[in-house]
Amino acid sequence: MPIHDWTRVDAGIFHYFHQRWIGAICDALNEGVLPDEYYALAEQRTGERIPDVLTLIGKSDVSESVGERDPRPSTAVRERPTTKYVVETDAEIYLRKKNVVVVRHVSDDRIVALIEIVSPGNKSGAFAFRDFLDKVFELLRARVHLLLIDLLPRTKRDPRGIHAAVWEAIVDERVSAPKKDPLTLVAYEAGDATRGYYEPVAVGRPLPDMPLFLEYGWHVMVPLEATYVAAFRTIPVRWRRVIDASGR
Repeated sequence: MPIHDWTRVDAGIFHYFHQRWIGAICDALNEGVLPDEYYALAEQRTGERIPDVLTLIGKSDVSESVGERDPRPSTAVRERPTTKYVVETDAEIYLRKKNVVVVRHVSDDRIVALIEIVSPGNKSGAFAFRDFLDKVFELLRARVHLLLIDLLPRTKRDPRGIHAAVWEAIVDERVSAPKKDPLTLVAYEAGDATRGYYEPVAVGRPLPDMPLFLEYGWHVMVPLEATYVAAFRTIPVRWRRVIDASGR
């Protein structure tokens, strides 16, 4: 199924799809994508900073039933994922929490990774966009891996896309992005160095699967296309006909 033009509907319809897609991604992760040592939950946005990220990362109490953590996830892949662009920096950065998929380790329930789908509200104004960037920076500084999904048009606040806006703030240099593929999928691997695996996409093209890092150097692939299709099918036919002329 090709990526749809979500500007055809208002923010409320996209929000509904956003929530259903988050649920579908969580289901896929928990039904075999994640190793047994990890689990995913859809967690609600709060207006606060994320002390659970900063606190749980430092936890040392490990459940006796689980035992010591193996730093290598059992079914995760160590080979570097392949995306069109790969960038790297060791800069320090910061983020706040919103409606996201949160992946935790079962031993101490610490947050290891997040998946966030960019919403219209994130780009609605300078303050909202700055707040969004601050959330990204906070997560990466806390060494929480992040997968960002942006299927919305670029704005004057992100004229080269979300990844360019994030990366330019990290490295303080201009990032080029293809105009013909204005939408963004980007996986950030957070650690001593921060790496970004960037895949530009466009309306009318299918979604590629994207890496989600669980530990530095270890990732799983998130089935974006399959979960997108599952979520889209739950949208009422009345709105599917607006979004997709074929009424799928």
